[in-house]
Amino acid sequence: MPTASPASPGQFGRSVKEWGDYLYVKKNAVELARKELAKMPQDKRRGTMLLSSVTDPYQGHETKYRLTRGILRELKAVEYPGLVRILTKSPVVTGDIDLLTSLPRAEVGMTVTTTDDKVSRWLEVRAPLASRRLRTLAELNEAGIPTYAFVGPLLPHFATHPERLDDLFAQLVEAGVSEVFMEHINLKRYIRERMDEVLADEPEDARAAYLQARTKEHREHLDAIVAELLDKHGLRLRFEEVVHHDDNDTLRQRLASSV
Repeated sequence: MPTASPASPGQFGRSVKEWGDYLYVKKNAVELARKELAKMPQDKRRGTMLLSSVTDPYQGHETKYRLTRGILRELKAVEYPGLVRILTKSPVVTGDIDLLTSLPRAEVGMTVTTTDDKVSRWLEVRAPLASRRLRTLAELNEAGIPTYAFVGPLLPHFATHPERLDDLFAQLVEAGVSEVFMEHINLKRYIRERMDEVLADEPEDARAAYLQARTKEHREHLDAIVAELLDKHGLRLRFEEVVHHDDNDTLRQRLASSV
């Protein structure tokens, strides 16, 4: 896909703090996809194709380079029978509804972690606002494309304000979502440092929730809240658990392999 992983900026001589400020485009991605599909055995074509596990397949520059659209065209050309799964934060995906509806099996997931656009803007500075993502899910469902939501990270302040998670689930259901992936927050040092600056002016209970977010007790408390609200809204939890790990590789493998 078009850029490097946030976990691997060192490959390009970049620091973690520079992540998001540079772009390396795999201009031959469509050609490579065509070649790989041509030599893929028929039994392998039943597997799930995930776009994409490391970077967003519909980041802003997709409107210029059209790499994801090109890959979808190649999948359509071979009538790829396995599941084509999209995971994105961008409404740009709606521009490919024509291709997605022409594939034998396709679904689109949208990362949505909050209904509050102010929190959304702080948490994911360059990503589309939460409200726009919810509208995108509704548009995809109206087009007949199955959708899911990735609620990751599960924000720690939901432990003290479960009504906000309740509202998020309610709006996901209203947008047509029936299944969610969920992941506890990953608080590596560089993430904690950034959060500490922002949380300095937040209420004490919110700051305390983030301080406790790495503990097993906190996760178990949030898991109980999640279970109750999922049942209330009739949502299914994929993997049957809120995923927790320090390395995203496990989650990527699950997203790519689950049907």
